[in-house]
Amino acid sequence: MITDFHTHIFPDRIAAAAIDKLSRAAHIRPFLDASAASLLASMEDAGIGRSVLLPVATAARQVEKLNDSAAILNEKYADPGSGKPRLLSFGAMHPDYDGWRNELSRMRELGLQGFKLHPVYQGVDIDDISYLRIFARAAELDLIVVTHAGFDIGFPGVEHCSPPMCRHVCEEIGPFKFVLAHMGGWRNWDEVPELLSDTGAYIDTAFSTEEFPPLDDGYWDDKNTSMLDAAETVKIIRAFGSDHVLFGTDSPWSDQRQSLDFFKKLPLSQDELANILSDNAERLLG
Repeated sequence: MITDFHTHIFPDRIAAAAIDKLSRAAHIRPFLDASAASLLASMEDAGIGRSVLLPVATAARQVEKLNDSAAILNEKYADPGSGKPRLLSFGAMHPDYDGWRNELSRMRELGLQGFKLHPVYQGVDIDDISYLRIFARAAELDLIVVTHAGFDIGFPGVEHCSPPMCRHVCEEIGPFKFVLAHMGGWRNWDEVPELLSDTGAYIDTAFSTEEFPPLDDGYWDDKNTSMLDAAETVKIIRAFGSDHVLFGTDSPWSDQRQSLDFFKKLPLSQDELANILSDNAERLLG
């Protein structure tokens, strides 16, 4: 089963407003309306069996509500046959949330398998002690930690999760289920193989290949909209090994079918492709 390890949706009542606000901030065009229905239709069209939802807590007060909502979503979208959700939501955590220790334990009680962090939105360096203590506890609980890595298209020049910072995390915490989104660091890609490929961390492929679609507002007219090409993508995959790469799209910001087609055309072996598209996710998610 092909798994998209990096997607986002919003509740129907706020999806239109949320996606419009984010689109205008980054000056990029979404492919979907960020509703669950649109993501499920996209998955059906692309032949993707499961999408991992990654909610982001932009304030500490959101953490518990987001985790409760994630548990409800997982029950709602469970497949009657397998019991596995087609939409599998992770939880969320914020470095300023005082109850982080108990909440991480509660994630386990809710059946959540991991959580998402976004150091740029949260305004804290990924190797700050407020994150490091969360990582240490997550490792004890065997929770998967997914973090936005590198720059963020909506916050030009702001960096709170650079490759050196991520390496520091791995050195401080030791082995744990750590996923660095956007091929290890969005637009830090020259540094990623040398600094991170030997850490044991995973990378996902979300919003990192070919070009991103600009809004027709003139913002990107004189700026570079290109990301990784096929050769650059394969170079990073081979540095980490295909057993540490997870297919992800960042839907609604990338088209799932188009992203999947890109990876299927790469000069990878069938075993390498199977690792990236399905096997690694199955192993991490159990």
